[in-house]
Amino acid sequence: MKIFTRDIFNSGNLPLFVAACLLTIISIVLVYSANHVATDPRLQDDWVKQIVWFLLGIVVFVATLKAPMRFHEAFAYVYYTVACVLLLGLILFGASKFGAQRWYHLGFFSFQPSEVAKVAFIFALARYLSYSRRPISHLRKIITACAMCGFITFLVLRQPDLGSAVIFTVVFSAMMFWAGLPARYLLLFYTPVISMIASSSMWAWIIFFALLIVAATLIVRRSPTFTILLVTLNLLVGALSSIAWNHLHDYQQMRIKIFLDPGQDPLGAGYQIIQSKVAIGSGGLLGKGYMAGSQNKLDYLPLRHTDFIFSVGAEEFGMLGAVVILGLFAFLFLRGIRTAMKARSEFMGLVAIGAVAALAFQMFVNIGMVVGLLPVAGVPLPFVSYGGSSLLVSWMLLGIIANVERNWMEY
Repeated sequence: MKIFTRDIFNSGNLPLFVAACLLTIISIVLVYSANHVATDPRLQDDWVKQIVWFLLGIVVFVATLKAPMRFHEAFAYVYYTVACVLLLGLILFGASKFGAQRWYHLGFFSFQPSEVAKVAFIFALARYLSYSRRPISHLRKIITACAMCGFITFLVLRQPDLGSAVIFTVVFSAMMFWAGLPARYLLLFYTPVISMIASSSMWAWIIFFALLIVAATLIVRRSPTFTILLVTLNLLVGALSSIAWNHLHDYQQMRIKIFLDPGQDPLGAGYQIIQSKVAIGSGGLLGKGYMAGSQNKLDYLPLRHTDFIFSVGAEEFGMLGAVVILGLFAFLFLRGIRTAMKARSEFMGLVAIGAVAALAFQMFVNIGMVVGLLPVAGVPLPFVSYGGSSLLVSWMLLGIIANVERNWMEY
């Protein structure tokens, strides 16, 4: 026990640790509220399991905090290889649920390898970017980094798990930008995706291209060749978007349709997001009170202890409770960015910013989907959603940030 407390209290990470503990305690409180009247008796004990995962999460946090960063540097590519093997193994040994093959059933525990793969990818990309002697904008370096991201993203997409796949690309972009990649390259990566979505409406596509040309003029400035390449690429992707649409799974197409208009199927695919918005809106400023939320208590809100747990909190504790949760996340992220900025080692700075990006984007996507600003993507809220894999990996990512904070002076 002394080893645990000494590492947490003497490493300058106590505020970080306390903020994450508060989020996990909020999770246990909300999971109990969400499932204490569940018709399935197995769900009624989920809050106890979440406490167990919490305790294991602290062990994972301390272990990650204490592990020498040079060990991770040495084994970064091994982590990446193991993660890819685990993802490939899902094709033969993965368990199917909700139309996806994302888990290994290990008796009492379902293990989702894409969660651990996020950590492995962060270490591997940080290792490559910090050890390669070529400048960050060198074509071979960009292509190699893209290949590392592309291969693991492809394996995750194959499950299929679009939400986690997007997280890999966002972590990749954040780490590349942190390594010094000019902003114009990020335009090249992401604007084709926006062009694909905007092309569903002619006016939206025209407005998108007007904004793209303005952005390219401001960011790229003296490189008309790059601007022409950017516009041409976006034109091609937008024109071919109907082909990509036809390759999406039916449920993915439906999620996008429901995102644009949940009223298309209010009792089917749109039911979840409509009930979530009702729960959040009915909470008002101070909420309806603990275990008094009607959407929650009357079983109107599906998946309320996992992906939609933020809606339970907003209904029962109102806007005030939502602001507390968002404030704790904001503190974690700002603290993580500060840690990345002061790290003297390029590898450690990249690892820290990758961990922050993974946690921050998951929070952004989860809350964006429960309030109806983003399509439902099946992404859990870090530290708060029920689930062993998600909670342990969230604590592992926090342990990585804490490790960098503890050893920021090392080169």
